[in-house]
Amino acid sequence: MTVTEGSKVPGLRALRLLTTLFTVCILLIPVNGYGHHAFSSEFDADRPFLVRGTIVKVEWINPHSWVHVDVIREDGTVEPWMMEGGTPNTLLRSGLNRRVLKIGTAVIVRGYQSKDPDCEPKCRGSGRDITFADGRRIFMGSSGTGAPADGTDPIEGGGKKSQPESDED
Repeated sequence: MTVTEGSKVPGLRALRLLTTLFTVCILLIPVNGYGHHAFSSEFDADRPFLVRGTIVKVEWINPHSWVHVDVIREDGTVEPWMMEGGTPNTLLRSGLNRRVLKIGTAVIVRGYQSKDPDCEPKCRGSGRDITFADGRRIFMGSSGTGAPADGTDPIEGGGKKSQPESDED
């Protein structure tokens, strides 16, 4: 028995329908991965910060590391900050490890504040780079998340410097 055009092959219509549905489902899968947020969903590119303080805690967790810094205000009170960094692997490859990010280390962190307007219980931000007392400045952020091209990410190819250079005026 030969199949000629226009004749019915059992199951061909169902097979075409399943193939079409499978293709549509594949095309609907997000390219960037599951559960990862864009920079702009949590942080404000128009609110850059520069904090000087002491490391009090480092969380080496995926998908982002967190560096906690206590900042001493002019009135002597402590303002706690937590800065999101890249993945632990990203930080390690850039030279940030447990020996470098020791509790008690004085640092300057530049980044962008969270969209959350208050600092309760802590101020939060996306850290872009961290500077140590010896002058070393290391990129600590996440690449490719929509953060502003400010020249701190080594893979940006140099961008616009929009961060404050110091907090002294």
